[in-house]
Amino acid sequence: MTEELLSDPIWQRKTLEKLLFDTLKEQRRKRRWNIFFKFLFFIILFALLFSLLPTTTNLPTASKTKSHLGLVDIKGAIADNTTASADNVIEGLENAFEDKHTSAVILRINSPGGSPVQAAQIYNEIRYLRHQYPKTKLYTVCDDLCASAAYYIASASDDIYANPASLVGSIGVLMDGFGFVDTMKKIGVKRRLLTAGDHKGFLDPFSPEKIDEKLIAERMLANVHQQFINAVKQGRGNRLKNDPELFSGLAWTGEEALNLGLIDGFGDLNTLSQELIKNKNIVDYTVKPGLLQQLSDRMGAAFAQQISTNLGILPHGFR
Repeated sequence: MTEELLSDPIWQRKTLEKLLFDTLKEQRRKRRWNIFFKFLFFIILFALLFSLLPTTTNLPTASKTKSHLGLVDIKGAIADNTTASADNVIEGLENAFEDKHTSAVILRINSPGGSPVQAAQIYNEIRYLRHQYPKTKLYTVCDDLCASAAYYIASASDDIYANPASLVGSIGVLMDGFGFVDTMKKIGVKRRLLTAGDHKGFLDPFSPEKIDEKLIAERMLANVHQQFINAVKQGRGNRLKNDPELFSGLAWTGEEALNLGLIDGFGDLNTLSQELIKNKNIVDYTVKPGLLQQLSDRMGAAFAQQISTNLGILPHGFR
């Protein structure tokens, strides 16, 4: 019976047709699933890109063709190749000052600090722009943090405003690291370091600490610290109070900072624009990073915030 069935051409044709139809059905099913997953991927990608677009929900409807306030944001660590790099901030400030319709510039800062070199570049540019455009005032508004290198920058502005609970100041310099010499001894690892130059292995964490190199590092920190102090004194002038701890590296609440002369009053972007400057037309001149950079920055910021929350620490340091 089986042999007869196998040799039956009708049966063979029907079986072949069934196999073909089953194969087509499977291919269609795969295509549908492929289309579904591709569609889902594009929805997720679109949602991700949309979430990375700069939001201005906190800003009034802005028009560059009439008198307006120029806004430049400094958010996160101040360092090269970041959103708050000197190149980005300076470009935003230049665009704001050069626009003939800009009546005043507001620098909104929420940063724990960062590179003294980047901060000094922004500081010097602010002083240059204020000299070039003497009729255009520059105000700084401090959000949660305006510490260390961030305050270095803020001190170059005409006036500084903060929330009573903002953390302001931290006028100091730090250099941190680790020493692994004892750990290496315990696990039996020897350090082999070859140098040409007595201090080429300066502060090598795998070599014993050298007193003379420690003194050199402290001298360098003191030098940068004095540069920081001079910049703040130049920017703030007689508004600074004579307090022995003012330049100790401590951060102060906005309320304390006002008493020390580190800020000029309490306020935020809205109160400044509506009550002090009386111009609700705000144009954002902040240089926006690319989408990939935004994603990287947001992931890094979220990770840092989670670490800080878990460990109960506050990002800090003028480096």
